Order: sequence, then structure tokens, then C-alpha cells
Amino acid sequence: MNIELPPTIAAFFHAHNTGQTDGFNELFTDDALVNDEEQDYRGAAIKGWMDEAIAKYKPIAEPTDIAQTAGGTIVTAQVSGNFPGSPAQLHYNFTLRSGKIAALAINA
Repeated sequence: MNIELPPTIAAFFHAHNTGQTDGFNELFTDDALVNDEEQDYRGAAIKGWMDEAIAKYKPIAEPTDIAQTAGGTIVTAQVSGNFPGSPAQLHYNFTLRSGKIAALAINA
């Protein structure tokens, strides 16, 4: 399924799927918070989190749905890679502020 994503979210998934994370932290606000697998990441740790996940799991996320909520944008994606339970359907809950990601929570 080909869905239209906001530019910042599209850039996030491009980095996620290609491993091209140069400038990745520029997608996020200075005070951004990412929560994945019950762990929080802020600042420079956000790029480290993504680089580690790419190296370890080689994930590919295929967005299948997008929904706007009062709190932000939820992108549902089919994620495959080198991890138990692959492929898995995950929900990426984005909060955007001034065109950047202010918060991201990833859950099943």
C-alpha cells in the first residue's frame, strides 16, 4: 500500500529503511523523546538508538495506514527484519511540532 506521509515522517522511514541516518537528529526537536521497547531516548541518544536497531535487526517498515488523532499522527507499519516475531505490525505514534518530531512512541 502506498500512503502519503508528512515529509518529516517520510524522512524518518527513509532513514529507518535505508540506514542512511546522517542528519537523523535534525528530524527531531531539541527536547524530543522517543520511546521504544519501554526505553526512552533523548538528544544524541535518538540517533544511537536508530543506528543500533538498524545494525542489530535490519528492520524494514512498510507503512500501511496513517491516522490523525488529537495527539498526533499514528502510522501503522508492517516491520520485518532479524527479530523474533518478524514480521510484526507496529504503531508509530508521532507528535510533530514546527515540522519536526517532538515525540515518538512505538508499540504493537
